[in-house]
Amino acid sequence: MRPILSSLEGMTSMYMASQPGPHTAKSIREIIAQLRDTAMFADKVSDDDAEDLARLIEEKYGISMGLGAIVDAEDFRPWLHDARINGEIGDFYWGRYRQLLNLKGLPKSVIDATDEVTDRVLDRLGNPRNLSPWSRRGMVVGHVQSGKTANYTGLICKAADAGYRLIVVIAGIHNNLRNQTQARIDEGFIGRDTGRLAHANKAQRQKIIGVGTFDQREFPVSLTNTLRDFNKAKATGDSSQIGQYNVPVVLVIKKNSSTLKNLLEWLREYSVHEGTQMVSQPMLLVDDEADNASINTAYGRDEVTRINGQIRALLSLFHRSCYVGYTATPFANIFIDPDTDDETLKQDLFPKDFIIGLDAPSNYFGAQKVFLDRRDKHVRLIDDNEDVFPMKHKIDHPVDVLPESLVQAVRTFIVSRAIRNARGQQAAHASMLVNASRFTDVQGRLRSQIADVVGRIRDAVAVDAGKGRAALKNPEIAALHSVWEQEFADAEAAAEGVDWPAIQLRLHEVLVAARVVEVNASKRSQALDYDQRAEYGVTVIAVGGFSLSRGLTLEGLTVSYFLRNSMMYDTLMQMGRWFGYRPKYEDLCRVWMPADGVGWYAHIHEAMEDLQAQLKRMELAKATPEQFGLAVRSHPETLIVTARNKMGTGKEFPMKVSLAGKLVETTRIRNDSVQLERNRAAGGDLLAAILASGQTPVPRTRGHLFVAIPVTLIRTFLTTFRADAADPITDPRLMGDYIGARSESELREWDILFASAQKDGIDADDLCGLAMTPFDRGVGEPDLLQGVLAISGTSRRVGSPGDEREGLTQPQIDGAVAQFRDRLAAAGKPVPSTLPPRIFCEIEGRRPLIILRFVTPTVTDEAMQNRLPGNVLAWSICFPPSHVEGGTVEYVVNTIRMREMFGEEEIEEEALGDTE
Repeated sequence: MRPILSSLEGMTSMYMASQPGPHTAKSIREIIAQLRDTAMFADKVSDDDAEDLARLIEEKYGISMGLGAIVDAEDFRPWLHDARINGEIGDFYWGRYRQLLNLKGLPKSVIDATDEVTDRVLDRLGNPRNLSPWSRRGMVVGHVQSGKTANYTGLICKAADAGYRLIVVIAGIHNNLRNQTQARIDEGFIGRDTGRLAHANKAQRQKIIGVGTFDQREFPVSLTNTLRDFNKAKATGDSSQIGQYNVPVVLVIKKNSSTLKNLLEWLREYSVHEGTQMVSQPMLLVDDEADNASINTAYGRDEVTRINGQIRALLSLFHRSCYVGYTATPFANIFIDPDTDDETLKQDLFPKDFIIGLDAPSNYFGAQKVFLDRRDKHVRLIDDNEDVFPMKHKIDHPVDVLPESLVQAVRTFIVSRAIRNARGQQAAHASMLVNASRFTDVQGRLRSQIADVVGRIRDAVAVDAGKGRAALKNPEIAALHSVWEQEFADAEAAAEGVDWPAIQLRLHEVLVAARVVEVNASKRSQALDYDQRAEYGVTVIAVGGFSLSRGLTLEGLTVSYFLRNSMMYDTLMQMGRWFGYRPKYEDLCRVWMPADGVGWYAHIHEAMEDLQAQLKRMELAKATPEQFGLAVRSHPETLIVTARNKMGTGKEFPMKVSLAGKLVETTRIRNDSVQLERNRAAGGDLLAAILASGQTPVPRTRGHLFVAIPVTLIRTFLTTFRADAADPITDPRLMGDYIGARSESELREWDILFASAQKDGIDADDLCGLAMTPFDRGVGEPDLLQGVLAISGTSRRVGSPGDEREGLTQPQIDGAVAQFRDRLAAAGKPVPSTLPPRIFCEIEGRRPLIILRFVTPTVTDEAMQNRLPGNVLAWSICFPPSHVEGGTVEYVVNTIRMREMFGEEEIEEEALGDTE
């Protein structure tokens, strides 16, 4: 670290120590900002350096985690507090686990928050000392790779302390994920290596790990181990029934119908009470795959129905049972799969008793940081693959040469690992992810080519890396040096005194240890073994598809290369293995993906944040899980997810949609010259009608603003304007019904902005005599071939950030920003540099805002430019909150048109295997 930054860190730490109370992400940044204004640091510390320093200090002193939001059923009655006061609950298992979290270096504030959150969940489960029959159903909504496993491990520990005797964890549909989850349960709950316990040699069985190193008075029994899923014969041999064990019994199983069938048969044969045919011991079932939307495509709906029926049957075997589903997206199947709202609420697995939203710790490396706040730093675009490795390819596609972007990503990983070693992180693991094909054979060929690249670099380093500056004459080493200069020379690596000579000296040790492996369902697949205890951590490049996409954690993930169909909307967030925690190497993390993928991730993140915020509002309003479930089902984005799940039916189906507080844009418009001209004429007619009424525009930086325009003019415009019939959100029927129901109240008067780009040297277009400078927007080339102008690229926005502020007063804007900042501060989260549009759309009392603009479509392929029209009229609408009873309108989704919009779903080849 540069001396000036070291001084700033020292001064910040001293200032923090002088102030009482815990420090938040917000307070740390405020202290740094105050110090930067002093003469000692003025103009010497850049904004990026200040932000990086703030994150470093957060890691050391100020990492915090909010408690999230909760919606409860009306009959919720807490029991945990009284049980603790009465001495009915110990803390043996939780006490051991808390010590383990502390040993792993988690900040006390995060451990305390985990303690509080798991108490909240446990309090909403049934009291195991209540002998009357009961069943509880709940859901916990977290973030991808944010520590859900750690959370439910803590819950399992507390449930065991409270008296639960059987705990079942459903941990995915593949062996590698189940094995990894078992290993974490071994470490955090059992305290022994179950793989060793399964070993035939009794002398080797007692391998104490994790929590077992703190207290060995008792160990839970596991009927599964890190080597094998549940086995009926082995369970029968260990003990004939659950009631014979004096300690909790735990199983970690795959979400697989044959496994569940064996478990059900074993319980029915050995553990049910003869009189009732039910098990008397209380049971907790944790479903870590509650959001597995891909299962609908990979297994088929019949298998989903079979598995859900078996889970319900398992729960019904017990007098007292709890189901807790953990999910990384509020768009979970449990909300959106049933055909009707009534079916949703009647589902046995619907979380009728509680829904809890988990806040991620403030140092979480998630979509907000990667794709919005620090996109330029962390994201690299793939635009060179189509000639050598097209995104859509067949199972026999040859891999004779790699895209240069993939070779560059491999080099970046090697250099980043050398930087980490130079920082003293040799013992930490480092991984690279390559997810570029759904076919295991193609993944194998990719692995082979990547291994050849690594081999060439290894040979070059072995021969020349010790030659000092002369080593740069070797083209492979020169290419690594170029990566250093492009990616890291101006970053923290250089600031910490890690220069190129230091990195060059570390290259040999990195490449000797580096492995390139397949992780899939093929026989070539190799296990990701991070459990080795050595001087050097694992250095691995993992090539795969589905197995890398769901749940599996890649330790020390630094570089990702993601070349997949960006329209796999409902599973994209789960594919985000690059999210998580990157202590002391976040600055080195890079993600390669196509521009469309970046845009989709940013878009989905904003939609999910919207629902998390809605959960918080519903908590304050004392809403119920049923009300939140219906809110999820009526969210506009659910249209897309649901349509993909039902696309194979080819049928129409009704959905209820709410546009309240939402931003809607025409991101897809048919490239039909006649209709495009009609759209332009509709915009001209709208402007002419406004001017004829005597209105004069208010000059704005962003264009020309008209205020309090009658809704009749807006409805006429939207009735005439056509976007893309496959896009349900902009359908004129949906718009007409929603606006019509509110045309005498909330949507009676509108503000209209005729937007104009702020750039020189561009000829303005003309709309009814009004000059409007067009905005350049990239469109997708595959869509263009299908006759559609679809906004692509990293933003996927028709509009520009901040458009939604038009028509608001400065106090309204300041109030919305302050409220948003306060909400983040309360959750211990930093304020993003890009504010979400919804915070301005959700302002009570604001008028609806429609923005019209001309867009100049662009493509990168010169050969396709002759397909582009001239300037195209597009619109954005910011809908205010709604208080109209019902709040939704019904829309019939045509799955045939949705298939036109999204294409066929890619079914992962390996998703059909590894089911036994």
